[in-house]
Amino acid sequence: MSPSTPILCRELSLLAFNRRVLAQAQDERIPLLERLRFLCIVSSNLDEFFEVRMAWLRQTHKLTPHLPMDNGDLPATVIANVTAEAHRIIAEQYALFNDTLIPALRQEGIYFYPRRTWSEAQRQWVADYFNRELLPILTPIGLDPSHPFPRLLNKSLNFAVELEGKDAFGRTGGMAIVQAPRILPRILKLPAELCEGRDGFVFLSSILHAHVHTLFPGMTVKGCYQFRLTRDSDLSVDEEDVKNLRTAIVGELRDRQYGEAVRLEVADTCPESVSDFLLGQFQLSRAELYRVAGPVNLVRLMAVPDMVERNDLKFVPHRPGVPAILHKNRRLLDVIRQQDILLHHPYQSFEPTVRLIQQAARDPDVVAIKMTIYRTGSNSDLVAALMTAAQAGKQVTVVVELMARFDEENNVQWASKLEAVGAHVVYGVFGYKIHAKMVLIVRREEGQLKRYAHLGTGNYHQGTSRIYTDFGLMTADEGITADVNTVFMEITGLGQPNRLHKLAQSPFTLHKMLLESIARETEAAKAGKPARIMAKMNSLVEPSVIQALYAASAAGVQIDLIIRGICVLQPGVKGLSENIRVRSIIGRLLEHARVFYFEHGGQPRVWISSADWMGRNLFRRVETCVPIDNPALQARLIREAFTLALADNQRAWLMQPDGSYVRAPMGQDEAPCNMQATLLEEYGQG
Repeated sequence: MSPSTPILCRELSLLAFNRRVLAQAQDERIPLLERLRFLCIVSSNLDEFFEVRMAWLRQTHKLTPHLPMDNGDLPATVIANVTAEAHRIIAEQYALFNDTLIPALRQEGIYFYPRRTWSEAQRQWVADYFNRELLPILTPIGLDPSHPFPRLLNKSLNFAVELEGKDAFGRTGGMAIVQAPRILPRILKLPAELCEGRDGFVFLSSILHAHVHTLFPGMTVKGCYQFRLTRDSDLSVDEEDVKNLRTAIVGELRDRQYGEAVRLEVADTCPESVSDFLLGQFQLSRAELYRVAGPVNLVRLMAVPDMVERNDLKFVPHRPGVPAILHKNRRLLDVIRQQDILLHHPYQSFEPTVRLIQQAARDPDVVAIKMTIYRTGSNSDLVAALMTAAQAGKQVTVVVELMARFDEENNVQWASKLEAVGAHVVYGVFGYKIHAKMVLIVRREEGQLKRYAHLGTGNYHQGTSRIYTDFGLMTADEGITADVNTVFMEITGLGQPNRLHKLAQSPFTLHKMLLESIARETEAAKAGKPARIMAKMNSLVEPSVIQALYAASAAGVQIDLIIRGICVLQPGVKGLSENIRVRSIIGRLLEHARVFYFEHGGQPRVWISSADWMGRNLFRRVETCVPIDNPALQARLIREAFTLALADNQRAWLMQPDGSYVRAPMGQDEAPCNMQATLLEEYGQG
């Protein structure tokens, strides 16, 4: 890409996304306990941001400090800008928690009891809990020449304790470190009778703080300060040094908890002498210190909404619908043989996808099942069905992506279980993550083998399928199923890539297809013909695609991009991108689907894909992009992915040229439109 081509900072764009999530916690239209949940999601997102992106920035600065990044800034400048924005977001987050959410929850009878407010009965309950659950497993470490500073696990809760006096061995008090056991919950619900019938909670940190003196008998505790360390958690495996990928991943997982420090969080009551001491231990600067007015890990509050039986303070439960044609007493392969089925999760149930694999596993005429696993959860009916199929003697091939970030351990365990029952487990292609979502079922019918496929935009994960919006296609189309088989053969075997009939595939043809499709719209606009591009995805980062979109805009192509998260393209810049509009939908559900639309001379081309428009998806992963040619399914996709999103004036945000976002306004004569609420109502079972 030309250095003069405007591109925004990727990390700042990611933080801008977290600002939009934080706005959900600020929004009084959202039920109160759901606002608390959104507040926790911000913390969870920021944890990953520091573990991955900030760690990468620090490493980049260390290795290539004078090499400009994609947006033209040096790594040090990006780090400084990103750090400043992260500090602002976290300060706003805790201000919202303390000044707005806690008082609002208190009005609803939901209390977080600080130590100074405990009644005598509550103090006794806390003391009993400490003596019973905490004290037996705590190991305080006094710092002296015999006890150096301990290795602390990533994101663990710890306490720095200042001490005075002498112990039994004559050692003079100084500093001690107490590590909170990871096995215990960070927030506990008090018995209702101790809270006057209200929902009352205490933090584990408060319990430990109240009784920390019992860990140091005869000593005086001058101060006790909670802190939390975030470490680099990205796995790196060197291809030249790896003989067995699974063994290498297991080894890396053991070391992940002790990666390089990237952030230190401390309570705002912690004196500078203590925080400076801790910074020195972890080799962090003052800029990497985050003082917080409350618990150092708000993520742990995510459990609270589920511990409070107050449906009036939560979203109305949604029961996903199932198309009538997929009635439970029908064999799904019979339906798919007659017509393609498109499901939109979680508005429509993920259950038919699970049932498809379960039926195939039990069907005596099914001879083979092939499936990719990127994320599937720790308790998966889909994987259980694959194991059943393997035990029944079917040819079961499972491509397990061992490098799926933060799911590596789970996938290693599934791989072992599948191998134990006779499934053929493949770990993909080294250096290329298998991110495609594919199932291939081969069935013997009338003396011949017939293929069926499922392709999706999201993972085969029953948990996230209830909160992530994704599309899944079930088809018996001979061109598509042949292509799916070809992709599986490429992954598991060796050889040059084969020509595909219908699918576009990373890393071979998807990038080329996108550039050619954008160029075709550009030429149409130059010729005065209708030209239109719409694309829905999680992130837009890849420079050559952005450059092509700028050229299309300059030619007059009307472009609407619906991007939930990162977008480094600058929309609405005169002479560059005035025909490009970018919006982000942030609502009850997490927008996860990838859908692409090209006008194509009046014969629209519509695709669903597992890939975002990022370099990693287009060049360093195996991805699929599937054309949807059926006119009825095309119309559904256009309406549900684009028309409703572009009309949304309740949960939509409009990106500005500088990378900031403003809420989509509702026109004076416009009716309210909430895309997610509309689809929840249309597809729900009541």
